[in-house]
Amino acid sequence: MKRAERLLALSEMLRRHGSRGCSADRLAREFSVSVRTIKRDLAALESSGAPLWSRPGPGGGYGLAASATLPPVSLSPAQAVALMAAVSAAPDAPYADLAAAGIRKIVDVLDPRTRTRAEELAGRVWVNTAPPSSRTIRSALEEAMSEQRVVRIRYTSGDGNTSTRDVEPVLFASTNGQWYLVGWCRLRDAIRWFIVSRIERATVTKAACCGHTIHEVGEPPANARPVHGGGL
Repeated sequence: MKRAERLLALSEMLRRHGSRGCSADRLAREFSVSVRTIKRDLAALESSGAPLWSRPGPGGGYGLAASATLPPVSLSPAQAVALMAAVSAAPDAPYADLAAAGIRKIVDVLDPRTRTRAEELAGRVWVNTAPPSSRTIRSALEEAMSEQRVVRIRYTSGDGNTSTRDVEPVLFASTNGQWYLVGWCRLRDAIRWFIVSRIERATVTKAACCGHTIHEVGEPPANARPVHGGGL
């Protein structure tokens, strides 16, 4: 887990523990890092403006002030389960881990009756998906897309040829059950579509992208749309 992701997950865990707080030892075990690393992360969160509190002594720990929690959210049980199902059914989607954390945050602040009904209904919705691709690879692709930096990938094409490419990420696309990284391939000097599950290695470089846009990808299929096109 990259540090940025760990900081977000750490903030989420502290929020979930509420006024009880959580010890540095427990946080370190949860994230498989040292107590020293956790304390550095907590200091980074505080420096970024997170309203952290600490309680010394036995039974003490760290937590987030109540002002950092979400206000009550008004959703029906069915709406809450729809969000859970959408995220659970697409574990390979870009930023899926962050989406799952966001759903947990929303469910936590539902009123108790709605939350109970949503959890009961969620038990009646099953998903059976293929194992997601490597979390390390997806994290690198997500970071490269968000930061608009060149990503170096090791890729095996459909005909079995393996090559190393420097790619400027332009967009993620899902079609026919596959997720693609679409970007400007510096090896081919053209836009290329890379099936994420065929990417064997991905490393974010320090090189900035040159500004290639989605218009260079071409016209999308008639039934394709960006994820914010559903009324968000």
